[in-house]
Amino acid sequence: MTDARPAPEEVPAFYRGYVDAAQGRDLPEALVHAAQAVLNAFGAVPSAQIDHRYAPGKWTVREVLLHLNDTERVFAYRALRFARMDATPLPGFDEDAYVPAARAARRSMDDLLAEHRAVHQATLALFRSFGPEDLLRTGTAGGKTISVRALGWATAGHALHHVRLLHERYLR
Repeated sequence: MTDARPAPEEVPAFYRGYVDAAQGRDLPEALVHAAQAVLNAFGAVPSAQIDHRYAPGKWTVREVLLHLNDTERVFAYRALRFARMDATPLPGFDEDAYVPAARAARRSMDDLLAEHRAVHQATLALFRSFGPEDLLRTGTAGGKTISVRALGWATAGHALHHVRLLHERYLR
């Protein structure tokens, strides 16, 4: 079953924690679960706390949600390229540069949550479109080889990682 969790050799060390954090019996279930967790958790943040930082220099709640949207897009783009057998090595991305450039404070939480729904629907449709052979293809991003299905599982786990941090560090 190719939408099962990826084998260890398909997942660079940096992504293993995200893949392990994902919840679900298969990839579509894991993606749906993660998106619902994001919408529930971030949608329940009181408006007085959306610009809260748990420490100086850390992102605000609003910036974290924007980061989730950006990262899901980047991972889906990588998955698309690798599934289509594009062997061009892709660069990494600097999320610490993306966040201030995106100016999250200009956007409402409702807008960011609506964007998350749209990004997630596109991600889910993309991964559902892949056949078994597509999910097993690999490519290089940020100097590391990763499979298409590992990118999907990492997408789900990355979202849950930030939901956990939201509860542990922002909403205490």
